[in-house]
Amino acid sequence: MSDSGGSRFPVPAARGVDVRGGVSGSSTGPSAANEHQMSAGIGRGGYSREYVLREKFAYLLPQALGPAAAAPLMCAGITMWEPLRAAGIGPGSRVAIAGLGGLGHLGVKLAAALGAEVTVLSRTADKADDARALGADGLVLTTDDHQMQLARGRFDLILDTISADHDLSPLLRLLGLDGTLSVVGNPLLTGPRILELTAGRKKLTSSGTGGTKGTAEMLAFCAEHDIAADVEVLPSERVNEALNRLEDGDVRYRFVLDMSAWHHSPRSGR
Repeated sequence: MSDSGGSRFPVPAARGVDVRGGVSGSSTGPSAANEHQMSAGIGRGGYSREYVLREKFAYLLPQALGPAAAAPLMCAGITMWEPLRAAGIGPGSRVAIAGLGGLGHLGVKLAAALGAEVTVLSRTADKADDARALGADGLVLTTDDHQMQLARGRFDLILDTISADHDLSPLLRLLGLDGTLSVVGNPLLTGPRILELTAGRKKLTSSGTGGTKGTAEMLAFCAEHDIAADVEVLPSERVNEALNRLEDGDVRYRFVLDMSAWHHSPRSGR
């Protein structure tokens, strides 16, 4: 509800929630009991069935987007969207996505829909078919020195979604004049020598989320271009299974927990 007492959302309505407002997902509306929990400082974050938040952090989901497939857009989707828009990506742009996982697969879809030529950078060739199915034009094997040499100076933007520690220098060498490397998978990496940015006026950036305007724009774009995350929906009681499989890399490409069967603990008072 807005501070003025009115609301821009019909009730009931499917809503996406900005990650800064608490969670990514959908809501059927707050309850008095949950308001009491929130005011008492008790919160379950993404494991809540209901929650109270400021209206400015909520977004009406377009009808073309299902809640399960749209939920990751509020986190991974906007993380990829912001650097794409900041770099002015469009027809004729050349974009590389380093890593094809929960972030990377959405980066491929968004960049392709913007009209860019998209290449996946991967350590293994077995992701080539998946990359093309998602909209990529090809795959460069980063463990193949010859392929990396051929790709040198080729890209306008590289979205680095790799979560493990790695050297940024090989990626910087793939950028063309005024190219940008946006590190979104591991913000704790130690940066390269400044000299590696000098030749070609290269830029090193990062991004984690976006503002309300950018998020609304991203949702509308995804609805128009039929873009959603590839998800596997699991009931909430299988959360430990999901976490274990995440650790093993056994997911394509995001897990979504169905909270409809969530049983509140006696401590919640519900």
